[in-house]
Amino acid sequence: MSQDERDVEKGIEGDAVGTRRELPTAAWVVIAVVALAIGVAAGHFLLGGAGTISLNGRTTLSAGELDSTVATYTVDGRTVSVTAREVLEESSGDAELTANEDGTYDVPSASDVLTYAQNQIILADADARGLTATDDEVDEFVSTNLGTDLATLATSWGIDEDAARSVVADAVTMRKLQDEVATTELPEQPTAPSEPAEGAEDEPTAEYAQYVIGLLGDEWDADANDWARTDGTYYATLSGYEISNDAATYAAASAAYSVASSVYEEAYNQVSEELSAYTDALLSKATIQIGSLAE
Repeated sequence: MSQDERDVEKGIEGDAVGTRRELPTAAWVVIAVVALAIGVAAGHFLLGGAGTISLNGRTTLSAGELDSTVATYTVDGRTVSVTAREVLEESSGDAELTANEDGTYDVPSASDVLTYAQNQIILADADARGLTATDDEVDEFVSTNLGTDLATLATSWGIDEDAARSVVADAVTMRKLQDEVATTELPEQPTAPSEPAEGAEDEPTAEYAQYVIGLLGDEWDADANDWARTDGTYYATLSGYEISNDAATYAAASAAYSVASSVYEEAYNQVSEELSAYTDALLSKATIQIGSLAE
């Protein structure tokens, strides 16, 4: 969410568009966006075994068994079945599953099933709050945060456009959930100042003055062309630099950027903790059973 949800940045936004990159599947993206580290202890999970699930001693499924239930999760008295196909499609990011040489399909790992179920529980909670992502919001997210379009993004991930839209829609939905349950306000993530031309590192410019004053906000008095107060976030770091309405150096801009980044990081960590506490509480009410095989 931007390092705004710095994790979609790490996942969705972190790679350069136009190169073949590993798909941040919906499962990965949702967990990344909310900056969670949810493990088995987050809920009451009855695993059929660590690693690959063993279904009556088997670790593969036939094509006809892909729609069989491999797990269930129960929340608020409602039990939902999870099929092998659902987990495999999400973990691979592809609706066209690739079979083994003998025509079978690997049973999804317990960790993939667990992640899928957890994500569905969190997304269902968001949906109950009326939080969803429209096509326009998905397109805007891709354009604003990635500087590209959905078709190009899908190609770079090696999946079709509908699958890419689903991945990003989950990320947008999770951003909305974060905004709703976190009380800490996340400031706009700062961008670094442009580097000066070679030999002009110490030259004050109006561009850097505008950049610095933009970050200072109400700590700067433009009418007085001076600091508005000395007890703000930036004064201790920037008071030693020559700053005016018309001129500031790259060094001053870089120092202001460093302070702004620290402020953002602190707020982001607080937001992450608040959202993590919310989702942990949500998942603690769930029972996830992994390791069954039913039609």
